[in-house]
Amino acid sequence: MLSAKGRGRHSTFGTIYFWCMGGAFLTMTILSLMRWAEDYDLFVLGLLAYGFVLCGRLAVTRSWGLRIHATCMGMSYIVLLTAFYVDNGKNLPLWRDLPSIAYWVIPALVGVPIIVRTLMRHPLLRSPSRI
Repeated sequence: MLSAKGRGRHSTFGTIYFWCMGGAFLTMTILSLMRWAEDYDLFVLGLLAYGFVLCGRLAVTRSWGLRIHATCMGMSYIVLLTAFYVDNGKNLPLWRDLPSIAYWVIPALVGVPIIVRTLMRHPLLRSPSRI
């Protein structure tokens, strides 16, 4: 997400991210099925994260727009971090001292303003023709 946009490093790492998210979704699905009653929320978060990354990839391949691409890819990362903290927060230093609702809310409180700032300020996204 930090490399120059377009063909090259950005698209290569984007493809790697897409396939890694597929692997993460597969892993979340298997782990959730093993302990459904305790981990169904992990499956839902995995499904959401993969849905966002799929939408972000389709936005580029189908020319839906860079705003949709940036928003969906950013949201996939936020949901992935949320899943990580929901599953592991109780075992992490600093995080274990927070109420469990923080695991659900903090990734979005940090990530959504970054996405909004990117949508408002990134040169590729400011152009009306790129909407």
